[in-house]
Amino acid sequence: MATSTAAISDSVSDNDRRQWTVRLVFAGTPAAAVPSLQRLHGLGFEIVAVITRPDAPLGRRRILTPSPVAEAAEKLGLRVVRAARLDAETTTLIATHRPDLGVIVAYGGLVRDPLLTVPRHGWINLHFSLLPAWRGAAPVQHSLIAGGCGVGASVFRLVSQLDAGDLYASQPHAPADHETAGDVVDALARSGASLLSDVVTSIRAGTAHTAPQVGEPTFAPKLTLDDARLDWTHPAPTILARFRGVTPEPGAWTTVDGVRLKIRALALDTADASDATALPAAPGSLTAPPPVVPGICATAPSAPLAPGEFALRNRRLVIGTATVPLVLLRVQPEGRIEMDASAWWRGLSVPTRRIVARSKTVGGC
Repeated sequence: MATSTAAISDSVSDNDRRQWTVRLVFAGTPAAAVPSLQRLHGLGFEIVAVITRPDAPLGRRRILTPSPVAEAAEKLGLRVVRAARLDAETTTLIATHRPDLGVIVAYGGLVRDPLLTVPRHGWINLHFSLLPAWRGAAPVQHSLIAGGCGVGASVFRLVSQLDAGDLYASQPHAPADHETAGDVVDALARSGASLLSDVVTSIRAGTAHTAPQVGEPTFAPKLTLDDARLDWTHPAPTILARFRGVTPEPGAWTTVDGVRLKIRALALDTADASDATALPAAPGSLTAPPPVVPGICATAPSAPLAPGEFALRNRRLVIGTATVPLVLLRVQPEGRIEMDASAWWRGLSVPTRRIVARSKTVGGC
C-alpha cells in the first residue's frame, strides 16, 4: 500500500500549529515509541495524557526505572499515567480528558471495548511490519528470521481483533544484510514517526482514507529464550537470519559442554582467511564480508567442520554448520563479561581445541 500524505515540515509557524491542534492520548512504552511521541508533540498536537507501563526493575541492583516513554514525556512536560493494563480504571481516566484520537506505539497491552470507542476518532496504531504480515508482539524479529519478508511499518485503525484493522498507510523497509532486529527497530521508529504524524494530520483534516488488509496474515508472537538458541545443523544463512532476528533480545546463544554461551556477533566465513582487519566487530553486530562461494570454505586445506564443531583458524574462531562455517566474533560466557570470541577459545582448557556445541532444533523460519 502506498504511503499516505506528504511529510509535514518540522519547521511550521505557530499559527499553523494552532490550526492543527487535536487532543491526543498517546500510549507507548519502549524507546521505539519515543520518536513518535516527540514528533507529534513537536508538530503542535495537544497530547492530553501519555499512557505507559509502570516503572520496572532493571540491572543487577533491580532499580525501579521509568520506561523510555515516561522519561521522554516528563521532559516534555506531559501528563504521564502508568498503567499495567488498559482496564476500566484507566479507561475512565482517559475519558475524562475527552481525546479526539488515541495513538498507540508498542504500549505492551491490548486496547479493548469500551476504550476503543472513547476517542472521537478511535485509535490508530503504528506497527513495525507490512500488515497483514507479522501481526503480534515481535514483527521485526520474526520477519528477519524468515529472511526479511514483510519488513516495514504500517499505521492502521485499531479493532478488537489482533492487528486486523484497516490500513491508513504503510511503508516498506529494506534492511541491510548486517542489520539486526535492534537496528531495524531503531530505523523503523524514526521513519514510522513521520508516517504516523502524516496519518494524524490527515485524520484531523478529514482527508484520511483506509483500505482493508489484503493477503493471508502471518503471526509474530513474543520470542522465548528457546527461540534464540542457534541450531548449527541448519544452513549458515538460516542461522544468520535467526541470529539477526533474536539480537539483541532475547539474545542468541548455544551451549558448550552443557554451559550456555551467548553469541554477541557472528559473520559468514569468507574465502580470504587472511582478512583479520574486520575483526572484532561492534557488540551485537554482523559484519558484511565479501560474498561466500557456495561450498568453498575459508579454510579449504583444513578438515571440514561438523555442525557445531569449533576450530581456531588464522586467529579466527569458526564453527561448522550444515553448509559453510560461520565466524564467531564476540561471545559472553555464562557469568562473565562479553569478550572477543577467539580470546575466549584460547582460554579454554581443552587440549584438542575442538569441541562440539550441542544444538537443539527449534522452530523453523
